[in-house]
Amino acid sequence: MTSAFHATEQLRPMAQQLAVSRSAQAYSGVISYARSHSGDAAATAYLALGHAYMLDRRYSDAATMFRQAATAGDALDDYADYLGAQAALQAGHGADAYALLDRFPERHPDSIFVANAPMLLANAYLQQNNPQGALKALEPLASSPQAGHSDFRYTLGRAYQVAGDGARAVPIFRSIYAKMPLSVEASQAQTQLQAMGAGLTAAERKVHADQLFNAKRYAEAGAEYHAISKKDASLSQADRDALAIYAAVCDMKLKHISRREVMRLPNTNDDSAALKLYMLAELSRSDGDRSGHDAIIAEMIKRFPSSRWLEEALYSGGNMYLLKHDSQQATYHYSTLVQMFPNSTYAPSAHWRSAWMNYRLRNYSEAARLMDEQIQRYAGGIEVPAAIYWRGRIYEDEERNLGQAVNYYRALLSAYVNSYYAELAKKRLRVLGTQPTVSPTAALSAVHPPSVPPLSADLPENEPHLIKARLLANAALNEYIGPEIQASPTSDEWGALAQAEIFASYGENTRALQSLKRSGISFFSLSIDQVPSIYWQLLFPRPYWPDLASNSERNGLDPFLVASLIRQESEFNPGAVSRANAYGLMQLLPSVGKSLARKQGIKGFKTPQLLNPATNLQLGTENLKQVLNRFGGQTEYALAAYNAGDVPVRQWTSEGNYKDIAEFVESIPYTETREYVQAIVRNRQMYRALYSGH
Repeated sequence: MTSAFHATEQLRPMAQQLAVSRSAQAYSGVISYARSHSGDAAATAYLALGHAYMLDRRYSDAATMFRQAATAGDALDDYADYLGAQAALQAGHGADAYALLDRFPERHPDSIFVANAPMLLANAYLQQNNPQGALKALEPLASSPQAGHSDFRYTLGRAYQVAGDGARAVPIFRSIYAKMPLSVEASQAQTQLQAMGAGLTAAERKVHADQLFNAKRYAEAGAEYHAISKKDASLSQADRDALAIYAAVCDMKLKHISRREVMRLPNTNDDSAALKLYMLAELSRSDGDRSGHDAIIAEMIKRFPSSRWLEEALYSGGNMYLLKHDSQQATYHYSTLVQMFPNSTYAPSAHWRSAWMNYRLRNYSEAARLMDEQIQRYAGGIEVPAAIYWRGRIYEDEERNLGQAVNYYRALLSAYVNSYYAELAKKRLRVLGTQPTVSPTAALSAVHPPSVPPLSADLPENEPHLIKARLLANAALNEYIGPEIQASPTSDEWGALAQAEIFASYGENTRALQSLKRSGISFFSLSIDQVPSIYWQLLFPRPYWPDLASNSERNGLDPFLVASLIRQESEFNPGAVSRANAYGLMQLLPSVGKSLARKQGIKGFKTPQLLNPATNLQLGTENLKQVLNRFGGQTEYALAAYNAGDVPVRQWTSEGNYKDIAEFVESIPYTETREYVQAIVRNRQMYRALYSGH
């Protein structure tokens, strides 16, 4: 397989282009490659063609290519068989899949498709109206992990249904609909139940709708609430009223309802009455009616102290006052939520915000108590590094217990060494110098150094799954690279690196970076020397560096700051276009690009030019320089403005009274902007640590 990988390296760019464009020219290039090669090199090319035909829904052509792949070579024969069976099924030729899937686990024992092959075979039998064959494939797996998946259960239900065994099919479809409402199979199960005349009860449909609501799929949930009310004649008026209120809150989330309409809603029971008040509180928030909002909250606390809608209203109200820089009211809402709903999913965030608001109000003793409580009660939570740092600041600045402040700063460096807050702690430790040793507080006993994963810089070159993953990359079957690597029993040690290196080796820096970000490894809790350097280089790449460095120098910018901003904005994807219509590496709006191009004498400028890395860097660094100039060169202000705009940042700075820039950053009320600024500041330090000597 190793020789097959090297033989197909030239195929990679052609296959990737085919997967993206699927143009006649791209097809022609890969076909020519396949015909001019033999063995596994040809097989890999035929797989690339089959994959492209599947994307184009040319299933018969895809099946033909997969057959040719199976004939030409054997390095990826499990892919040729499994994907060939998929193509045959999609083409309506399920019988052609039988031989491809027959004894699949025996023929391909190490394949990533072993668990799914029986289900695909069952679907092939069902397509050919052979439910007994489907049941023969599925029933032996009834106790396997696969049996709990919605697709497996739906296929099993269909097999019983086609076999005429409704007594077994109906409960399966009901459980999918009620317990797996977010799955694709939920709506399919509902369709089959209706076809069998086994309609769902209003209670089952309500459970389904509630789970859609909790997943914030408000349009679907609202439609279901309305449908239940209209189609079930057995419902009482109270039930209809409750459904109407739940449908109304979906409309409110979608901004499709007025206060007058909410006021007309009935109060059927405590839940619907509390929900109605929650809606009115939200509308008051939207209208800027603080007194009205606060009166509703007070009524909910009195009448419905255990309602989930009070929990929602308190968190929403705290966020409203946070955005309005009303620390006292924000503190009240957050602290009341924690007190009344200590197990709420909002509790860690609300508790921290209450602690921070007390700090901003200069109630340092209460802030200190809450910060230590945060560290102990929510150990390992995302707010803990902030709590450790700011508790250390209180020890340093207010209590003058410098030895204890040092303990807190060192705890940050031990458990969160490469975090934003660790960098702040390093600065404080440099200022404090040597201090008398004091015993750490009880709170710090909840802070533990991270376990260091067994990461290797050496890849097992003869590992079959790694070699197959590289072949898959050459065929542009990118979605299978990760699963193939993870199938190796030793992938915990090298899998994340292997996947990233596969992408990086072809200049796909964005995919390499993303794969490491999604690996689940807590890189920022580990020191640089605890992780092989190749991981850091992939996590903090330097593509387009000559242009980036020269444009940074021309504009008087730190190139590591520019690289850090790009890493956060586009992950070095030059073709990135955001939902806000920002383009390229530095995510420039077309209007900004046009204005800058005119000033720099670029004639005939068109928006697509922003997708050119050189142009984007030329204009983007000029834009960043202008933003920095507007805020007196203060990096954190400029970064906040880059993300949120100048107006909010000027408002925040004018309303502040911040002791230092770190307090300003912590006080940014937009979570996205605050985390954006912190990430770029942290990233710049990482770039400096990794490359300042290069």
